[in-house]
Amino acid sequence: MKHVTLIATGGTIASSARTRGAAVTAGLSGETLLAGLHTPPAGITVTVENFEAAGSYALDLATIHRLCARIDAVLADPAVDGVVVTHGTDTMEESAFLAWLLVRSEKPVVFTGAQRHAGQPDTDGPRNIADALSAAASPLLGGLGAVILFEGDIHGARHVTKAHTARVDTFRSVGQGKLGEVDGGTVHLYTRPAAPRRPLAVPRLDPEVELITLGLGSTPRLMALAGDHGASAIVLSAFGRGNAPKGFAAETARLLARGLPVVVASRCHEGRTAAIYGGDSGGVTLAEAGAIPAGDLSAVKARLLLAALLGAGLTGTPLREAFAGYA
Repeated sequence: MKHVTLIATGGTIASSARTRGAAVTAGLSGETLLAGLHTPPAGITVTVENFEAAGSYALDLATIHRLCARIDAVLADPAVDGVVVTHGTDTMEESAFLAWLLVRSEKPVVFTGAQRHAGQPDTDGPRNIADALSAAASPLLGGLGAVILFEGDIHGARHVTKAHTARVDTFRSVGQGKLGEVDGGTVHLYTRPAAPRRPLAVPRLDPEVELITLGLGSTPRLMALAGDHGASAIVLSAFGRGNAPKGFAAETARLLARGLPVVVASRCHEGRTAAIYGGDSGGVTLAEAGAIPAGDLSAVKARLLLAALLGAGLTGTPLREAFAGYA
């Protein structure tokens, strides 16, 4: 008999409208979610923990840091084979990525949720929970770090993203593909990441890292404003290979001179950043100004990695080298 702990954090999967047409809010307990399974997986006992329930759009870095610590504490019990986390879809990819970074246990950690709330007759929550329990109980997922299970597909936390606002198959690993799937309660793993996971031990996540998305003709005004009003670092979601409009290289140099790291990611869904273009402010110019390339990390996940490394107290060259090890 396998033993899985279900940690409930709220989200659409735990939400319903009190009256027809009313706002949807989170409030269902993990016990209620478990009781709603149409066909509970055989051979798995489940313990439920109710964490700090909220819509995932209302969560913050300190809360997810506590969640990761709690996951590790649960998995330290030899009797526990894996953990399922029910979570809102809006920021699930971010919480799962942080769990991939911070949870030290090699036992399975599976995030899941729903796109259709619990009050809808065709809610996708019960099936996702059942599949997630099967995945968390499977030794095949050992050593992968946190994953997301949705609509039967298993996605690694590093590359997965929410790709559709409403469809039940919203999660995709663009350019990488899923790791496996759960089919009729049976777990199938088709691929494993080539590089081993290297968990980070950090006492806190720096909440002051700001993310700025660039558009045609954007100015560095917001970047400067953030740097002058409490930001500890800046992540730019830039064009193509990591290029920006005029003025961003100069602002990068100004902030770096004050000790604020600047990371440049790409708005593109696939590919890596690379310093190829010069001029003001091509990737070469940004690199010369001291910007850190994000590799193939999305801007959202580059921000989380930077928050973790700053939370660990890294600065300067050690920060740049540590970031490169994950990008």
